[in-house]
Amino acid sequence: MPNLNVMKSEKRASKPNAGKSQTLLQQLARTPDKLFGKAFRPQCGALCFRYKEGGSEIEVLVITSRESRRWIIPKGWPMKGKKPYEVAAIEAWEEAGVRGRAKKKPVGRYTYLKELDDGNVAFCIVEMFQVEVTEIRTDFKERGQRVFAWVSPSEAARRVREIELKSLLVNFKPNASKASG
Repeated sequence: MPNLNVMKSEKRASKPNAGKSQTLLQQLARTPDKLFGKAFRPQCGALCFRYKEGGSEIEVLVITSRESRRWIIPKGWPMKGKKPYEVAAIEAWEEAGVRGRAKKKPVGRYTYLKELDDGNVAFCIVEMFQVEVTEIRTDFKERGQRVFAWVSPSEAARRVREIELKSLLVNFKPNASKASG
């Protein structure tokens, strides 16, 4: 049996700085039913990209979340009557003012914990859809609520927090076949 006193002192020595994410994890540890009592909640995400001038290199769009201001990608809850790739395109428009050709097949998935307005936490699985951006506008729903940046896939991966999303971004290669398929 391991010596718990040794484990506690090692833990104390490597304790991370207290922050919102640590507070959230502490709350979950006290009430695991908030997380484990429910299944994954689906979301639809848009991996928005554009080709840099000259052709073959791409830039990926990252935006900040409205509250924590951390770097994310456009995403949202499923919408009645809409296909997941359509939801991804709608979220890209509402959150970042970009429109383009969304692929029907996902390019990957990632998971994360989302703190809900009521204080509960949802374990989300985001299905990601490639969106080749063809239009950028300044008159969109969440204008002024977020910051956005066009960066290389590796820089996008560096900015986001979620490990699985980092992997998707750094390994992203646009599917060049028919844009809607």
